[in-house]
Amino acid sequence: MITLYGNARTSAGRCLWALEEVGAAYENKQVDMKNKEHKSPEFLKLNPNGKIPVMVDGDTTLFESMAINFYLADKYKPELLGSNHGERALSSQWSFWASSELQPPIIEVFIQKVFMPADKKDQNVIDTNMEKLPTLLKVLDDSLNGKTYLNGSAFSLADLNTYTVVSIAPHLGIDLTTYKNVDLWMKAISDRPAYQKYSLLRK
Repeated sequence: MITLYGNARTSAGRCLWALEEVGAAYENKQVDMKNKEHKSPEFLKLNPNGKIPVMVDGDTTLFESMAINFYLADKYKPELLGSNHGERALSSQWSFWASSELQPPIIEVFIQKVFMPADKKDQNVIDTNMEKLPTLLKVLDDSLNGKTYLNGSAFSLADLNTYTVVSIAPHLGIDLTTYKNVDLWMKAISDRPAYQKYSLLRK
């Protein structure tokens, strides 16, 4: 059985969603971040970076949520990667784009708005990063024009990994309904049974 370390409301959430999509049996182990369990000698043997998520599947131990998801799809449900070389490349492209282009400004704003005490919030950080988001979201919106999913008509890892980043935007006060294609794409994805199970884990 697969063991996934990390809470659904962290980046481990996308791995829990992927586990539901591939249908593999798994155990989700919570990590006590407040008491720095992720910095314990036992945990550092799994991930020397001292971060979640971590996945253990037999002799395979992986950290980094995107890498974990590609592993899960490759081993347990290859169709999630795409049906041909081009689609598989798009799954990589959008996953890398989501983590390297879209996620950094979103997380910078999220940290300032959610975690920083009022007297320590840096409005300049918020403004600078919020200014980046419309351009990035338009890239996504334009790419979804005429498509149900990022690879075309079939749901793939491109959608799962990208959705988990985009879904943070409304918590920053961004109205995603102004991006018509993104809005339709998110509604289509939210109907998936695996997504709904993942959503329950986040509550």
